[in-house]
Amino acid sequence: MLIREATEGDWAGIWPFFHEIVAAGETFTYPLDLGAGEARAWWFPAAPSRTVVAVDEGGTVLGTAKMNRNHMGNGSHVASASYMVDPARSGQGVGRALCEYSIEWARAQGYRAMQFNAVIETNVYAVRLYRDLGFEVIGTLPEGFKHPKHGYVGLHIMHLAL
Repeated sequence: MLIREATEGDWAGIWPFFHEIVAAGETFTYPLDLGAGEARAWWFPAAPSRTVVAVDEGGTVLGTAKMNRNHMGNGSHVASASYMVDPARSGQGVGRALCEYSIEWARAQGYRAMQFNAVIETNVYAVRLYRDLGFEVIGTLPEGFKHPKHGYVGLHIMHLAL
């Protein structure tokens, strides 16, 4: 697996699983009916943010990550990131590789910490991965997310000092 900067041409490989994940409504706070154009604009923010893809030997997109400042101004020293892995590639280490990459990116860019603002508490695989990589739950917004199967569940705020 290779992780590299995403190009506009990668969107065709990202959009099918991006759309599937968002439309399922279980792991992102994005609108369920988010269209391809608006989604692309959200997922490919301007520099100094960065979007990457994990690809296999044949160039197939396995997953993607978007890395950015969590806040502006006096809070701009804290990074954030979002990850999407093609559900067909789940359990193959793609998410871990993307998360490790984003942590190294944040360190190299001089960020002092990473913060994830909305990790749905029922997303147990993501919560476990982030904890394995050193993130801590520093707060939970009770019933902050309306899960389509579990009803109202908490949104974790997770933090990693860099």
